[in-house]
Amino acid sequence: MNNREIAEIFHSIADILEIKAENPFRIRAYRKAAQVIEDLSQPIKDIHTNGKLPNIPGIGEGIAGKISELIQTGKLKEYETIRKSVPSGLLEMLNISSVGPKTVALIYKELGITSVKELEKAAKDHKLAKFPGMGEKKEENIIRGIKILRETKERIPIYEAELIAKNIISLLKKVPAVDKISIAGSLRRRRETIGDIDILVASDKPAEVMDSFTTLPQVNQILAKGSTRSSVRIEGGRQVDIRVVQTDSFGAALHYFTGSKTHNIRIRELGIKKGLKINEYGVFKRSKLAEEDKKIAGREEIDVFKSIGMPYICPEIREDRGEIEAGLSGTLPKLIEIADLRGDLHIHSNWSDGTNSIEEMAEASIERGYQYIAICDHSKSLRVAGGLDEGQLIERQKKIDKLNNKYKNFQILSGIELEIHINGKLDFSDDILETLDVVIGAIHTGFSQDENVNTARIIKAMENRNVDIIAHPTGRLLGKREGYKIDIPAILKAAGDTGTALEINAFPERLDLADIYLQEAKEKGAKFAINTDAHSISQLDFTKFGIGVARRGWLEKQDVINCLNIDELQKSLEKARERSTHHYPPGQKKTDLI
Repeated sequence: MNNREIAEIFHSIADILEIKAENPFRIRAYRKAAQVIEDLSQPIKDIHTNGKLPNIPGIGEGIAGKISELIQTGKLKEYETIRKSVPSGLLEMLNISSVGPKTVALIYKELGITSVKELEKAAKDHKLAKFPGMGEKKEENIIRGIKILRETKERIPIYEAELIAKNIISLLKKVPAVDKISIAGSLRRRRETIGDIDILVASDKPAEVMDSFTTLPQVNQILAKGSTRSSVRIEGGRQVDIRVVQTDSFGAALHYFTGSKTHNIRIRELGIKKGLKINEYGVFKRSKLAEEDKKIAGREEIDVFKSIGMPYICPEIREDRGEIEAGLSGTLPKLIEIADLRGDLHIHSNWSDGTNSIEEMAEASIERGYQYIAICDHSKSLRVAGGLDEGQLIERQKKIDKLNNKYKNFQILSGIELEIHINGKLDFSDDILETLDVVIGAIHTGFSQDENVNTARIIKAMENRNVDIIAHPTGRLLGKREGYKIDIPAILKAAGDTGTALEINAFPERLDLADIYLQEAKEKGAKFAINTDAHSISQLDFTKFGIGVARRGWLEKQDVINCLNIDELQKSLEKARERSTHHYPPGQKKTDLI
């Protein structure tokens, strides 16, 4: 079993114990263990093999024994027993945003509700509002959460799809009959959620490839098996499709099966105008005289584009959103790459709700080739996340100063993830904020406010010269929570006007700001920061998901402030603060909504 699977089991045990109102210390132990396992930088199976499970902080002797049992047998007797002590539908309800173990326990005890369907009916019939902490607003949120759950149930988060695909590809690469192999479909285009996982193989022995694929250890069910295409369902119920083509057609097939459908149609139409037929088998010159059309390309993907007089178009922007026109006119962007990033401007430490120390996060960032990071722990109002007050900020600054004296060619910036209140006020005074290197404004509460209020509170924060970045601007959690209501065009314009950067939060459950808004924001003069919002060392690797969003949004290196070196970054932040002061001088407000 892998880290994620073991962590999910411990989370489930904690959920069941909380539903049953059992010992809170036991619940916390399982939740802590799950978090620690999720944050490990190496497979827990390897740690177990080396006999070092007891050395992991937060993993006691009892938990270590349970991990060993899971790794050795694939099961945990305690989990099998405890899950039978509550109806299975109660655990499914926990996938609904705004529904936690205490809510599930309440409605189960008082109304006997044991399924999502029953919960939805109770909420629509207003049977929940009478209970403490519920109310009509809670009922509305539950109904909305159930709708989101159903819409996203068959979609796979990109981080999960990537993990599955990489695992399968690594196994298939060992098969002698596999000549070439690649992911395809929406995963290759870096969509935030994926339907079925598509894999493409080049081979002159397709039967051997199909036999190997359908007998992989993670395959639970063979849905279809053919000579060129097979589908399976793996552990966890996810579907994976594989197609096998001749090596001479691999490039054309990779283009075709990457999509999108509308992009492919446009490419085929351009081919027709040039007397070409373009499909998954190759590029063919149409001939009225010969019995067969002549194949002129197909082995390499780039040749598909060359055949119609166009440069290579990166998979992320193949959505028929202007890439064809840009290719024909020679105006395709040079999309940002992960190597362009010089640092991460939104990292948490154990001074608030992070797992690792500032020093540990710094060392891990140095290993990743960064020149700087910004430690942006939560501010004081977010007590549930261990938010820092003024005194703690001063103490943390002493620690950062000491560490900065230790490092050469690397700098730790002192920052804060600053709570923006409903009235637009900020957690700290300007005098405090001016002492910080990076200030990230964020909303974590008051999601139910109307569009005008939420828009105004964000814009008011942008008007403060000390606010450098707006974190996860829409507040969404993919598959769990819709974003709060805001006037997106107004926010994008304000970002351009004030010089406040918009975050592309790379945390896989957020991916916020979404790619569909980036081109418009760029046109309005906005800049961006691609940050991980990492709460542990392993989460620093989420950067790749943020880069995927940025590439889908046509962003280039010059659009992202943390592609600047440290000197350029500090000058850029100071220039943006001066711009905000000039644009909105003291006493003058852009909006009177608040």
